[in-house]
Amino acid sequence: MNSILLRVFPFLSWRPTKQTLNADLIAGISVALVLIPQSMAYAQLAGLPPVYGLYASLLPVMVAALWGSSNQLATGPVAVVSLLTASALIPLAAEGSAEFVVLAIALAFIVGVIQLMLGLFKLGALVSFISHPVIVGFTNAAAIIIALSQVNKLLGVPIDTSGHFLLGLWGMLLELGSIHWPTFAFGMGAIALMVLMKRFIPKVPGVLVAVVAAILLSWALGYERKAETSLDRIAPAEVVTLAQNIESDTARLADLDERIRNIESELREQEGAEAVRLRHEVDQLRLEREELRPELAELRDQIRDISLRRVPGENDEPARFIAEQHLTDAERERAERASWRVERIEEDRIHLNGGGAVVGNVPQGLPSFSLPDIGFGTLTTLLTTAFVIALVGFTEAIAIAKAMAARTGQRLDPSKELMGQGLANIAGGFTQGYPVSGSFSRSAVNLNSGAKSGLASVFTAVIIGLALLFLTPLIYHLPQAVLAAIIMMAVAGLVNFKAIKHAWVANKHDGAAAIVTFIATLAMAPNLDYGILVGAGLAIVLYLYRTMQPRVSELARYEDGTLREAQRYGLETNEKVGMMRFDGSLYFANVPYFEDAVLDLVARHPQAKYLIIVGKGINEIDASGEEVIHQLVHRLKARGITLVFAGVKAQVMEVMQRTGLDEVIGEDNIFKSTDHAVKTVSEKVGEPIR
Repeated sequence: MNSILLRVFPFLSWRPTKQTLNADLIAGISVALVLIPQSMAYAQLAGLPPVYGLYASLLPVMVAALWGSSNQLATGPVAVVSLLTASALIPLAAEGSAEFVVLAIALAFIVGVIQLMLGLFKLGALVSFISHPVIVGFTNAAAIIIALSQVNKLLGVPIDTSGHFLLGLWGMLLELGSIHWPTFAFGMGAIALMVLMKRFIPKVPGVLVAVVAAILLSWALGYERKAETSLDRIAPAEVVTLAQNIESDTARLADLDERIRNIESELREQEGAEAVRLRHEVDQLRLEREELRPELAELRDQIRDISLRRVPGENDEPARFIAEQHLTDAERERAERASWRVERIEEDRIHLNGGGAVVGNVPQGLPSFSLPDIGFGTLTTLLTTAFVIALVGFTEAIAIAKAMAARTGQRLDPSKELMGQGLANIAGGFTQGYPVSGSFSRSAVNLNSGAKSGLASVFTAVIIGLALLFLTPLIYHLPQAVLAAIIMMAVAGLVNFKAIKHAWVANKHDGAAAIVTFIATLAMAPNLDYGILVGAGLAIVLYLYRTMQPRVSELARYEDGTLREAQRYGLETNEKVGMMRFDGSLYFANVPYFEDAVLDLVARHPQAKYLIIVGKGINEIDASGEEVIHQLVHRLKARGITLVFAGVKAQVMEVMQRTGLDEVIGEDNIFKSTDHAVKTVSEKVGEPIR
């Protein structure tokens, strides 16, 4: 009964003492201080409002610790999974919109169900299909993409995320002339502070210090400067007209995107003539959208170039905002030094921005508990990406857990960890979270702070809950540039080109898989799941290619009496007996290669009466392998040659016996020992085998 309870509730095995409770509490607080700013930054990376990062850091963190197997693994929002979430959802909904949030929550739930099912059926081995070189290539590319995606927030310039990532990046570079220097100063200052603290005061969480300092400085300097006024207080009138055109075209573009998504959703359920009609309609809408985008981009460029100055009104009149190039000398003297730019129009009011972007209002309180909205269309749309996130997220988590276990000596259960990660994501789906995984940086903080059990993560979740209840108003003035700096610092350690070089040195095929994954991920951004699927597919193909042509060596007697490769050591072979070693399992993909190798050996030994196949490297034989051996035995027997198998493993012998192949070969021609086979054949030919 106790064993069943422990399997269902593994956390019951924890035996906290006063000493371990104190250690776990300190570790939990330490991780929470890093997690609060990181989670908000990663939520923005995922295209979500910052509060959803805090939601994903609440129940999922606790559940992963309670049902996982690692005592020190810190689960929560992470960079790579956040970027995968954004890349999956940006084509489906506008970033930060209500629909985007609903899809992110649904994605977390689907990822969790996939991981839980894999764990329940002990299918964690599926993660092996994403090889280490593929993960290395993907991680390097993802880290670069993550860092580059934050550059615009660091500089205070716009980036178009609606199309190809690299094109959007190029468009952003063209805007470098309009850098917002206060934003740049906050971002670079935060990076410098975190670097210095990591070097000189590593025990103090630099990320938290940077956040607190930035909030206080932003509030004191009035970094966020907003204003709104009526349309008639803007001069010249062409500025208002331009802003209205932008609002109109933006709404039209959003409407086109919505119509395309709705028709594509309907298209999945249609076929025949109706499907053809819908495809044509989608193509027309896409064409209209592609024509509208450059027009809208040009209008936005025009309005960004317009700098307004605030001129105080006379005789109790409201102030006017006048384009700098339209100011009269008298107005220029009275105008404030600060410049303003048009942000948006709402009915008869125009909103102006004269400062930098801040986090703003973060909803106070705990997330609501509700069933995620998942229809059949949502499920089919997100399933492929969810599967990729499930595998990549678990690969990251288990790799971190193993690194922690190597230092603590803890024994891990991968299936149990997979179930813990699955339940964490399911919990996130019920509490407005988005997909989570294990974090290397926070796990390191957890371990170095002395965490003894998963109870440390429970304490972390409790502190996140308290922050949601009482601290969110304090986050209002946090500059977005600081969140960008936090992300860039977090992913800097993920860039590791030496690992790609090491994979190439170890095996050219593994190196090729890593390089192709790296290039494909960069080229296909923001569709990062395509990059990793390309890499995983290539790795599998290259593996099959290697096994199609395993190592084959002709053997001869060396001077010390052992059998070695004749060609490598320049050994003389026996004309009456040919010997060959086949280093690979015999299955459908390589049986033609095996057959050619045997016949080639026969051709080089025209006087041979016996042919010995040393099968120490043959671990298994499938039906195709059994059939080719069957055919070879008959073909060689017709030419007066006996086929002998030496060093046959037990599992291979079982196949031979089940299929009757042992009788075809002849039981006296099958040997478990290579030396016994050579000695027997030597006696039959009447001379020792060289």
